[in-house]
Amino acid sequence: MDWITGMQKAIDYVEENLTEEIHYEKVAEKSYSSSYHFQRVFSILCGYTLGEYIRLRRLSLAGAELAGGKEKVIDIALKYGYESPDSFAKAFQKFHGITPSQARADGSNLKSFSRLSIKILLEGGNTMNYRIEEKDEMVLTGYKCRFSGIPGERMEQEKEMYIKTRPLQYVLKYLSGDLDNDFNIITNIDENGYDFYIASRLKKFFRENLNKEGILGEEFAKNYEHVTIPKCTYAVFETERCTWPTMVFLDLRRKIASEWLPGSGYQLKNAPELVVTHWFGGEKRNQRYRELWLPIEKK
Repeated sequence: MDWITGMQKAIDYVEENLTEEIHYEKVAEKSYSSSYHFQRVFSILCGYTLGEYIRLRRLSLAGAELAGGKEKVIDIALKYGYESPDSFAKAFQKFHGITPSQARADGSNLKSFSRLSIKILLEGGNTMNYRIEEKDEMVLTGYKCRFSGIPGERMEQEKEMYIKTRPLQYVLKYLSGDLDNDFNIITNIDENGYDFYIASRLKKFFRENLNKEGILGEEFAKNYEHVTIPKCTYAVFETERCTWPTMVFLDLRRKIASEWLPGSGYQLKNAPELVVTHWFGGEKRNQRYRELWLPIEKK
């Protein structure tokens, strides 16, 4: 119940300060959690970031004020945190589909983005298999793409990356000696997006000599980078066994955030998140599954 109360207090604090500068640390403080934990859980549950919520709520209120009042556009722009009429007009038109001046006309169509409210529903009652593991530092080798949006919510971006980089994947699998498993690294998460790696755990000799002639050479080795994953405690969850575990992955992430984390005594730690996919072939195709490694720390 503390978690539910804390989330609602955090949302209430945001709503009460939409015309003021909002510090994420203060928002998280209301939820009894770290800033990183609150922002990650918020985005997993809502499907958009805290920053997007604040921006859309401000534009929604600004539209209502323009339609129903006589305040100057510049005054409303400043009220909701925009430094110039131009930046406000651009954001306003992107959201509402019309300019701020057009919003004053009778019969103008505006969009409303409603306030969040936490409601208690009887959910759960499900069994979730997980394990807590202390992982030593490891080095993974992979190639990176910077994606917009929220991890897990942009499956098309990740799918396109996989399709376009097949040769790079085959090279990694060969050098790792592990054809059945691959790693995704999700890190550097912020309001604009996240870094996504397709990676493998190479044998030490290949990792240290990747750019040498006779292995890859300097030119081809430039496609890859070594990523050090620090020693960390992880909560490890598995999807069900099936042919395409990527299709059931999003539901698992949301269940963890809504059902397991609130009563676990842990919060998410600001460290790389890992997804390990076990791509069995042949007769074991229907036994494929994904592991989600969430970095955690005690509250």
